[in-house]
Amino acid sequence: MKRRIINAKVLCNEQPEDLEVLFDENGIIEVSPLIEDDDCEIIDGAGCVVLPGLIDVHVHLREPGFEHKETIATGSMAAAHGGFTTIFAMPNLNPYPDCAETMKEYLELIARDENVNVYPYGTITKGEKGEEVSAMQEMEELGICWFSDDGVGVASDEVMRAAQQEVRRLGCLMACHTEDMNYRRPGACVHESAYARENGWDGIPSECESAQLERDLKLAEETGLRYHACHISAITSLNALAAAKEKGLDVSAEVTAHHLLLEDRDVKGPNWKMNPPLRSHEDRMALIEALENGTLDFIASDHAPHTYEDKNKPMSSAAFGIISLETSFPLLYTEFVHKQKRWTLSQLVNWMSTKPAQRFGLKHKGRIEAGCDSDLILVRLGEERVIDRNTFFSKGRNTPFDGWSVNAEVAETIVSGRTVWRKEQ
Repeated sequence: MKRRIINAKVLCNEQPEDLEVLFDENGIIEVSPLIEDDDCEIIDGAGCVVLPGLIDVHVHLREPGFEHKETIATGSMAAAHGGFTTIFAMPNLNPYPDCAETMKEYLELIARDENVNVYPYGTITKGEKGEEVSAMQEMEELGICWFSDDGVGVASDEVMRAAQQEVRRLGCLMACHTEDMNYRRPGACVHESAYARENGWDGIPSECESAQLERDLKLAEETGLRYHACHISAITSLNALAAAKEKGLDVSAEVTAHHLLLEDRDVKGPNWKMNPPLRSHEDRMALIEALENGTLDFIASDHAPHTYEDKNKPMSSAAFGIISLETSFPLLYTEFVHKQKRWTLSQLVNWMSTKPAQRFGLKHKGRIEAGCDSDLILVRLGEERVIDRNTFFSKGRNTPFDGWSVNAEVAETIVSGRTVWRKEQ
């Protein structure tokens, strides 16, 4: 069935314009100031701006294996509530999707329960143990083009070299959580700093991230694969990425909303504990500048739901991670577009939709134009509201942003032409 959005501003170029959008389940049919077609359902977008659906390449849905924390259904509905129409699900699950057999079962679960487009990663190594390369070709034949061992780094140079060679042979992309455990003591939980020592917390140095990233990039220069670095947090990592890009390596990197908004001295307890940790003010400022100058390519959430019991522990033993699908866009819009006026809405959408679509090979997503997928969101901008974690669709409540005031709200989320979430008036 055809549907038509009227009375809204539409972001197709640098600024929202007075346009209408005609679409159906197959894609966007027309974008123009006035569409002459009355044989369609009308969506009155008065007071809203229409954006391409947001894309998040780093989400933990927890199912199968950890359904008490999140499920495909709850996590993908949280995505819809936050304006994300496409998400990539990390593979640290039980069983791990590391071969055709487990991946087929996983794909069946996704097809049954997804509320938005969900693309799964396959693992880099079997069981994410870092010892043997997973059955990548089997998974690639099922349409899986992205591989990650997120949650752990691959310690062995030989295993990582073999994995990169296989990813390169298959023409796929590798997304890496880099963490050299030689730099991290048991119980370490925050950025290594004077603030950590003041609070009696063991710290995690920046080299824990950057040392293995440097190793990966050196191997990537040798193997020539498409490499993506997850949740970059430190200046030392930015230096390595900048050098790799200067050499012309096929490398990209993401940064999370929380690493752009918070720093080590903001940490008050386990809901501020994530991996990599919130780092120094200098690191945070460098991340913002690196996103602006292209050293970092786009924004991802690293949505990581946990139970109350997982978080209600001493800092040294509480689980790493926060939920962020339902807060990332409003927080970033409020801070950098509405308040600071440092970014334009177009820049933010580019980093949260267009560029991840381009890097991850989603040719018909991340733009509003005829022929693109009909994945759209209607947002209200400017009105103040307060983040309330009790209104989230995610099973998780582990956020440091509860009670924050924001000036953006998703009013409706449309996936493949169908409304999957709409705010009640």
